[in-house]
Amino acid sequence: MKTQEPSGTDTNDPAVVDATMRAIVQTSYGSADELRLGEAPRPSIAADEVLVRVAGAGLDRGTWHLMAGLPYVVRLGFGLRRPKTSVPGLDLAGTVSAVGSAVTRFEVGDEVFGIGRGSFAEFAAAKESKLARMPSNLSFDRSAAVAVSGLTALQAVRDVARIAAGQRVLVIGASGGVGTFAVQLAKAHGAHVTGVCSAPKADLVRSLGADAVIDYRTEDLDARGVSYDAILDIGGNTPLGRLRRLLASSGTLVIVGGEEGGRWIGGVDRQLRAMAISPFVSQRLTSFISKESHADLDTLRELIEAGTLTVAVEQTFALDAAPEAMRRLERGEVRGKVVITPTEA
Repeated sequence: MKTQEPSGTDTNDPAVVDATMRAIVQTSYGSADELRLGEAPRPSIAADEVLVRVAGAGLDRGTWHLMAGLPYVVRLGFGLRRPKTSVPGLDLAGTVSAVGSAVTRFEVGDEVFGIGRGSFAEFAAAKESKLARMPSNLSFDRSAAVAVSGLTALQAVRDVARIAAGQRVLVIGASGGVGTFAVQLAKAHGAHVTGVCSAPKADLVRSLGADAVIDYRTEDLDARGVSYDAILDIGGNTPLGRLRRLLASSGTLVIVGGEEGGRWIGGVDRQLRAMAISPFVSQRLTSFISKESHADLDTLRELIEAGTLTVAVEQTFALDAAPEAMRRLERGEVRGKVVITPTEA
């Protein structure tokens, strides 16, 4: 039996509160040049939180937006002039180091994955409700790549698009973090899946189960004359009118993020226009914000343990190489996910 730290005393001990840790720190919004290796205070935890010794931290597009402070609307919640949280990073996997007094699902020594705050560091705090036990057949680095992208894909496929067997599904952005999960989940629901990506990433998308792949650089999306029952547009910039032409008359479009639309609200304008049009047409045009649910993290764990989901991690980076990892994400070079390893497992 693992011994539980009482009431999160790990973070109430003055010796621990004053302790520092290696971390990536950021004091201004901007490019990856704003990220630097330094020291930060080891985080304290609330009663409903867990302190995790981080073995892996996944990199996702949301973390890029928080680093850049773009679109500007994100600064309303995360700091107008500079980031409220100086250590970036959301996805994590690691070992429980301390638990708060109200935590009941975890003990010190448990291996967990999920979503925390400031995961580009040796330690990160996370709410108990945003963590699950690590898949038994997965390493720390691969577990660290699951939560943010996996939750988004699961909820997009299952809850929003409501994909069913026999449907034709188009996944735009199929080679990215969310896309690699979405392709597999749509296939698991019995759909015929077409993935959209660039040619160098086509083999990855096929290996994840896509029935067909479109290279968006050389082929028009509508060149094949197919009407899709569901389209998942993940971080894309395809005009709304074009997406509607690709969609069956009773089909569902789910816009998951967006990288165009200006510096103020980014791709949100396209999502808002889709939802404004939807009540007046036969197609269902929608978007959503994923929920950070430990029940859905458990669902992802079960799918991974069953072999239904593969976690596509292209490369791992040491903590001091986090800026380069972010630059690769910015340049669109990443196939699947990349992971930062702040500490050794």
